[in-house]
Amino acid sequence: MVACPTDTRGYQGARAGRTVCPKRRPGARVTDGHRPVALSVAWGRMSRMSEESLPHDDPPEHPDALPEYAERVLEVAELIPPGRVMTYGDVAEWLEEGGPRQVGRVMALYGGAVPWWRVVRADGVLLPGHELRALDRYRAEGTPLKEASRAAEGHLPRLDMRRARWDGGGRAEGHT
Repeated sequence: MVACPTDTRGYQGARAGRTVCPKRRPGARVTDGHRPVALSVAWGRMSRMSEESLPHDDPPEHPDALPEYAERVLEVAELIPPGRVMTYGDVAEWLEEGGPRQVGRVMALYGGAVPWWRVVRADGVLLPGHELRALDRYRAEGTPLKEASRAAEGHLPRLDMRRARWDGGGRAEGHT
C-alpha cells in the first residue's frame, strides 16, 4: 500500500490507530461537502464472530443448550463416514442454510464432541493448530492424503479432496 502523504513514518494508519488516507479515486464516497471520506482502519472489517452471527434461530430455552443451527451442523459432522470429509461449504449446502463461515464458527465453538477432523477447508489444508492431531486421525481412518512438497510449510500433507470428499450419499436417510 502507498503511504499517506501526511504520514511521515511510512505507515498507512494501522500502527497507531490513525485513519487511513482519504479515498482519491473517481467515484469514491464523498461527504456533504464533496470531500473524500477518510476511512478508519476498523471500518469495513469483519468484527469477531459470535453466536449472534449464526443464522437466525430462536434462542435456546435452556442457557446451556446449543443453538438449533449448531446442533444441525454437528449432526451432519457425525454423519460423515470414517475416511471421508466434507468442506464447511458442503455442510452449509447440505443444511440449505448459512455458509462456510457460519459452519466454521459452529465447529470452532462446539465441534470438539464430534469428528471435527472430517469437516475441512476446501483446499485440503489441515486445520491450523490441530494439524498433527488431525493427521493422526486421517491416517487411522485411511483418509486419502496428498504427500507434501518440500516447499510446503512443515512438510505436512494435504487431504486429497478429489478422493476424500463425501457427497452425503445417504442424505435422504434420516435427514429432512
